[in-house]
Amino acid sequence: MTTSMHRSAAAPHTASTFVATLSEGSEIALVDLAGRAADSVARRTVDVGPAPWGVAVSPTDGTVAVATARGVSLVDRQVTELTGLIPYRDAPDTIAYGEYRPGGTGIVAAPDGRTFFVGVHREGRMSSVEVVDTAVGAVVDSVEIGERPFDLVRSADGRSVHSIDHDSFTLHTIDIASHAVKVQEIAPFGTAGGHMSHMKPHYAAVAEDETIYLPYQGRGLLVIDGATGAHRTEPMTGDTHQHGVALTDDGRLLVVGVGQVGGAKLGPSLTVRDLATGAERLVELDRGHENVIFWRDPADTRAYAVLTGGSTSRGPWDGLTLVALDDDSVTRVTVPGKPQVLAAVVV
Repeated sequence: MTTSMHRSAAAPHTASTFVATLSEGSEIALVDLAGRAADSVARRTVDVGPAPWGVAVSPTDGTVAVATARGVSLVDRQVTELTGLIPYRDAPDTIAYGEYRPGGTGIVAAPDGRTFFVGVHREGRMSSVEVVDTAVGAVVDSVEIGERPFDLVRSADGRSVHSIDHDSFTLHTIDIASHAVKVQEIAPFGTAGGHMSHMKPHYAAVAEDETIYLPYQGRGLLVIDGATGAHRTEPMTGDTHQHGVALTDDGRLLVVGVGQVGGAKLGPSLTVRDLATGAERLVELDRGHENVIFWRDPADTRAYAVLTGGSTSRGPWDGLTLVALDDDSVTRVTVPGKPQVLAAVVV
């Protein structure tokens, strides 16, 4: 196995509350996993506008920012009401739903708590990252990037944002202060097939040493030095179409396996990878998912992978799957609306 000395950037979320984007409608849901035994985790919903995708939380005032098809919707920290809508500079002419819909995708908060960077998919051309200033209530800049950014992630030092450009096999890194941009190709298995290829990036995780992790089809893990751009590919064993990825607080990587898409031979799974040794175990699942976050239950400190049912590529469903990382036991809870992305909140 390949040896990696990288450490996790994830700090355990010590509450049980999260906000979920409900991708097939116009709402976000406040989810409290403390009620999972009774399958009553969805406490309330807030209408934020059509086709919500990504969600981010201000590190200073707790404002919840949601990337919808029309613009960035702002919700109060208690997740009770919509407080504002900031339209994109390049808003789509029509509203649609699903993986290929135009509009906002990944979104991250800057350390100042008032600035958000949001990927905007534009049909028929390259995408952009729009810079939203919530104090001004407007988009203050727009940066050209690659095509169809599935995910945006922030560097551990808070100085840059990385855009994972799915259809152009690229990683754009944007300086948070200056908005200067660097680009590199991220195609460890080549670019043959273009839009029809399944060997493309979807989501990424960033460790505290700025290492960026991107899984590809359960066959390879692209490991990038976020500071220098140097990279290598480590073997993976999942052999499944892979989407969401997250880091634990004890040096493991969690990767969502969707199933037999694009030549992958194995079904849905969760890959749990030890970053120190490269050893992996697969937790087989009976349905697809989109994203994963790491959570420690404050009641007993058990570690969980929490997976969202709003899969963009196969069989979206109304709920979350919790995988206990100590014994791989599985619990499912209902969340109507095909939850796609989760973010931790403290209400």
